[in-house]
Amino acid sequence: MHFHDLPFSVLALLFLQTHYTIAASVDFPSLDDLFSASSFSPQIKARDDTAYDQNPNGSFFVWLPQDEYSGDSFFDRFNFFADIDPTHYVNKSFALDNGLAYVQDGTVFMKGDDTTWLADGEFRNSVRISSISQYNTGLFILDINRAPWGCAIWPAWWTVGGGQWPFTGEIDILEGVHDNEHNQVTWHTGPDCFLTPESNFTGAVVQSNGQNNTNCDGTIPPNAGCGVQEWSRASYGEDFNLQGGGVFAMKWDENGIAVWSFFRAAVPADIVRGTPNPSQWGSPVAALEPGGCDPIKNFVNHSIVFDITFCGDWAGNSYATSGCPGTCADRLKDPSNFENASWSINYMKVFKKQPVFAIVRDSSSAAPSHDQILFVAGREVVGVAVVMVSLVLGMLVL
Repeated sequence: MHFHDLPFSVLALLFLQTHYTIAASVDFPSLDDLFSASSFSPQIKARDDTAYDQNPNGSFFVWLPQDEYSGDSFFDRFNFFADIDPTHYVNKSFALDNGLAYVQDGTVFMKGDDTTWLADGEFRNSVRISSISQYNTGLFILDINRAPWGCAIWPAWWTVGGGQWPFTGEIDILEGVHDNEHNQVTWHTGPDCFLTPESNFTGAVVQSNGQNNTNCDGTIPPNAGCGVQEWSRASYGEDFNLQGGGVFAMKWDENGIAVWSFFRAAVPADIVRGTPNPSQWGSPVAALEPGGCDPIKNFVNHSIVFDITFCGDWAGNSYATSGCPGTCADRLKDPSNFENASWSINYMKVFKKQPVFAIVRDSSSAAPSHDQILFVAGREVVGVAVVMVSLVLGMLVL
């Protein structure tokens, strides 16, 4: 599709909104091609109509790539938490030198120590990392081959606010303990944040003493927050790993926070293509609606965290009723108990929500129901907008 094919209304939009940045929209020729060509025909980059979504107020948007964590540079963008909590989390150099964090053939691995016998009272070495970048909203997608599991093991993929906990929020996206088969999604906040059980999600609200945990306030003992347990028995643990892992996704915007999970054979094609659209994925496994909890006020400046904890508040306190043998403290001693305490990660991607201000119908499309999106993004004056307006002006004059 060429500029001279665009209707006048779209050309007018380009003139009237010159203060916007036009992102991912046009392929420009080289200068040589520009001066040698008989006519200039910049190509509008198109996206399938399933790539854009609609807000409750009727406005359109897409999720555009913001950050990718993968391959050899994965650990360059994380800080290593080095403390005893009660697991002995190690620093970056120790983790890399001792094989607790490494990249092999493009796949990222993190693991707990599975070679050292411990004496009574010793803590097992493990890894906890936190992203240097912080986020306020986004679409977070994690593709993994395996996640840690087993007695005394408590892994999590989560985000946490940069201020005083829990007032800037925590979102536990993938979390479990022992031989559990169901992933648990949990939110921790300050006061005035509630999970609404009637929301559209497929999981079951976590209960305490027969009552739904709908109050997300982490200042109330025992700091349980509000949680949802996934229905699938393959969303955590051995079964999840045996079928090749899969993808977890968390959407966080002004419309709320929602989590999906997909085992390997069910990963949506739009995620594989790199053009994710959560509106095409069906109901989430867990959701926090803005009517019960403001997703902007209660979640601020979040870093992304991976960890493998041994015993601790959840795995330690629940050990006696877990069906695992002995005590959690005794379990820690034998390194062979932790052969499954490892992450295998293909990538983690973060997408940002981008408004769409024009949707152009491509009459030449083989499928006339498909629209082509012209991205008019941001609110900055940049060279590309000036160039486009100048080019369109020139073509109108000609």
